[in-house]
Amino acid sequence: MTDCPKKDENLKDCNCTYSCSKKGRCCECVAYHRSQGEFPACFFTAQGERTYDRSFAALQKYHRS
Repeated sequence: MTDCPKKDENLKDCNCTYSCSKKGRCCECVAYHRSQGEFPACFFTAQGERTYDRSFAALQKYHRS
């Protein structure tokens, strides 16, 4: 993992409740979820994030505007 200069700032808007090493490191988080065919938590509402379903179908249902 590389250090992210904006990690503290990113954490203020991060709604992910899953504990992982990418939390606050948005570039790494987005790259990881993209490689898995998923979307990161920040794309979802709080309710949608808690389902841990990062699929496109879930994104359509729980989109964060």
